[in-house]
Amino acid sequence: MLVPALLGLVVIGLWYLVSLVVLEPRRQFILPPPHEVVRQAFLDGDSFVELLGPLATTAQVALTGLALAAVLGLLLAMLMSQSRWVEAAVYPYAVALQSIPILALVPLIAFALGYGFGSRLVVVVLICLFPIITNTLFGLHSASEEMHDLFSLHGAGRLVRLRKLQVPAALPATFAGLRISAGMAVVGSIVADFFFRQGKPGIGLQIDIYR
Repeated sequence: MLVPALLGLVVIGLWYLVSLVVLEPRRQFILPPPHEVVRQAFLDGDSFVELLGPLATTAQVALTGLALAAVLGLLLAMLMSQSRWVEAAVYPYAVALQSIPILALVPLIAFALGYGFGSRLVVVVLICLFPIITNTLFGLHSASEEMHDLFSLHGAGRLVRLRKLQVPAALPATFAGLRISAGMAVVGSIVADFFFRQGKPGIGLQIDIYR
């Protein structure tokens, strides 16, 4: 705990240095000092109330999209782990989807689904899906051959092998993928809100308004 605390103090110190020393007074709006950020965002009642609504909207989109991506990603990874032809058919599309910049898909999503809550969810799901699929699939394939042989000796079927061997072996990798996707879900929610600019405003729209 000591090292993260020291690092946090160093970052805050550098923040103050840049804001109060490096930047000219007329340009301090680019990076205001930390105490001004805290005062405006949390201690000013009107600003805090104005911030709560967009925060709730962004969190709702991010959490819902992450949950949908987790369900879809886990199901696809399990299917691919049980059938090589399914993996050969689906995995290249997952890689291609990850390679396409999400901003290139935003106009298509808006044209097909509109500018509401559903479109923002699609953006978050597309951003979050790949890490969950790849990490879970790696974990499902990580069970040792010796354990597979042991299950075969006991006559275990595919579902039993999946439930009692592969899924437990995949848990660390799956949680690693979820941890990566959790951060990406917030980014996706803000990006979607920033570009769709309709419906309930989120943090992305607030950033665009006050920039």
